[in-house]
Amino acid sequence: MTWSTPLARRSKTLSASLGLGEKLFASSEERRFADAIEVALETVEAGLLREVAFADDMADVASRYLLEAGGKRVRPVLTLLTAQLGDGATAAVITAAQAIEITHLASLYHDDVMDEAELRRGVPTAQHVWGNSVAILTGDLLFARASKLVASLGEGAIKLQADTFERLCLGQLHETIGPREGDDPIEHYLQVLADKTGSLIAAAAQMGVIFSNAPAEFEAPVVAFGERIGVAFQLIDDVIDLAEPDAETGKAQGTDLRSGVATLPLLFLRRAAIDDAAAAELLGRIERNVDELDGEPGTGDDRSADEAELAAAIAELRGHTVTDGTLLEARRWADEAVAALAPLPDGPVKKALTKFAEAVVDRSK
Repeated sequence: MTWSTPLARRSKTLSASLGLGEKLFASSEERRFADAIEVALETVEAGLLREVAFADDMADVASRYLLEAGGKRVRPVLTLLTAQLGDGATAAVITAAQAIEITHLASLYHDDVMDEAELRRGVPTAQHVWGNSVAILTGDLLFARASKLVASLGEGAIKLQADTFERLCLGQLHETIGPREGDDPIEHYLQVLADKTGSLIAAAAQMGVIFSNAPAEFEAPVVAFGERIGVAFQLIDDVIDLAEPDAETGKAQGTDLRSGVATLPLLFLRRAAIDDAAAAELLGRIERNVDELDGEPGTGDDRSADEAELAAAIAELRGHTVTDGTLLEARRWADEAVAALAPLPDGPVKKALTKFAEAVVDRSK
């Protein structure tokens, strides 16, 4: 029997989703493991297209829009991956993976409205195509579809989905209102990331354990892993946001900063500015240029000058020690994620999750 063709398919899927390469799957056991995930993911993908279809033309087009734009499918792959600790991709695991990805998809429609984002997955965001109301309602429709899928899995799944959705909303609320008086801004921000991103990744991993009938003692380790790796993922995004414009996605340099989001490099810079005059001067330039570009439109020459000044300041922030500190913080969260896997048995699942954590902090986009 030859594994050349399945391996090519496996490496493409797992590399795209989790940043894993062919060399990870060297033994026949690991190849069978990867092939099982590949086959199951094809089933999940077909189900996603079916589940986001609506009889109403407008709802159908809008709900398919971001799904068909792409995405790494990290969350359903994690569900399928942790399911290998039990009976594998059971029908319930497939349903759970679909529900998790549709929940994630729905949250993107709402996030883009709140962030006034212009691009998502390399295409104009839904509200830029159809307006805020359609984008919000599309997200609501997708949340409803995810809830119907989860309901078929029983009361425990409904509670897990509701608890996760509550954390998603609270994370967005806390990001919107910012830290309260007396709160540490950095700790506040890290908790926002744990709620907005970590909670859903943790739920994805947990559902794989639950619905594959894996030992219950594996739930806590994969939940801890998922939440921590979610924070690490977003911290790397904070660094990537400072990079040169992405030709593939069209995402502008400093998109989050321009939108008024205080990412970790900026929060670290604010802390450094208390005692460091150079940091204070750089912080002042960034905030002044962001405010000017966000204010009344100036002449073309004025805006070009402001854009150039902000780009220079962002490039300086990218090379500042606070960005190095952000990378170190991301690695700390990733290391803690891997440490949480200690109770899991040695084997391809633990190996793949560990390699995924390493890939998260080494990625460039």
